[in-house]
Amino acid sequence: MLRIGLIGCGYIANKHLNTIVRSSDISLTAVSDIQKEKMEEAVHLYQKNKGKPKQIALYENYGDMLNDSNIDAVVIAVISGLHAEIAKKALNHGKHIIIEKPLALSLQDADEIIDLSRKYNKTVLVCHQLRYRPLIQKVKQLLEKGYFGDLYLGVISLRLNRSPDYYASAAWKGTWEKDGGMLVNQGIHLVDLLVWLMGDIHSVYGEIATRVKQKETEDVATGIITFDNGAKGVVEANTITKPQNLGYQLAIFGEKGSISIGGKGFDEVEHCYLEDYPDLEMELKQLDEESDEHYLMYQHFLEAISTNTQTLITAQEGKKALEAIFAIYQSDTMGKPIIFPLDRFSTKDMTDD
Repeated sequence: MLRIGLIGCGYIANKHLNTIVRSSDISLTAVSDIQKEKMEEAVHLYQKNKGKPKQIALYENYGDMLNDSNIDAVVIAVISGLHAEIAKKALNHGKHIIIEKPLALSLQDADEIIDLSRKYNKTVLVCHQLRYRPLIQKVKQLLEKGYFGDLYLGVISLRLNRSPDYYASAAWKGTWEKDGGMLVNQGIHLVDLLVWLMGDIHSVYGEIATRVKQKETEDVATGIITFDNGAKGVVEANTITKPQNLGYQLAIFGEKGSISIGGKGFDEVEHCYLEDYPDLEMELKQLDEESDEHYLMYQHFLEAISTNTQTLITAQEGKKALEAIFAIYQSDTMGKPIIFPLDRFSTKDMTDD
């Protein structure tokens, strides 16, 4: 039984609680939040869904939770600017961690988390759960088996709406130091998939723009990626779509076929064709109705701990999407393509004049 502690009891914590409830191999042992009422709400939700009362510790200071020897792993579900600080402290206390995206807001912090996870041999899972979606898993398998042939182009589109009220709801939202940027928050899942499916990056050219002036960070972002295998990637993202979210899209074009996945829930196979796989469309249409990726992610986390193996989204893997996004930001400020690997970058650099 994995004894787990939840750090941060806000909106995103509910998804973790609902997943933990479903697993017979995980026990929620403690919660932590600076607001006691939020901790109490989280405990109530867990106990109600679990169907039986259980004593759960409440820690207003997450540091006290990390000192609790009854906890094997922690879920980090706080604001982006605190992810790295808590992750590093948790690893130093010998805890496995599940960390909400983004892994960090600087390359230095990401590298330190990677080093600590290796030093203490602890499992780190970054919540890029779309990798576990059966539809995406199938696409990855087809790519690895060569059904697409040489890859030519990968494109991701993110067309969302975030109103001024959204940013006004919390002082940290829309700030470079604590929030990290639109791509880091809203776009990172698709960037992660693009890099995971297309391969390692050689260089990135990017431009961003800020139109909603109530915040610091970008709401329009474009990027051109050159991969080591010669393929190109295109990133097109915005949070100024009127009047509401239009949705997400991922498209891959190769020597022997192409595929496009989209929709408001990113669960619609809009197009698929492979020369050597005539039954592909029928198979994918069946898979696009399966979307239990959060639970599958947790189950793989358990397996990785019990077998001392790696998750699909280790700290090292979680760094890849960050580095791609950071390169877009750095390219915009420098006005030129960025050759990989990046030497350094922090979203706080975007506030420097």
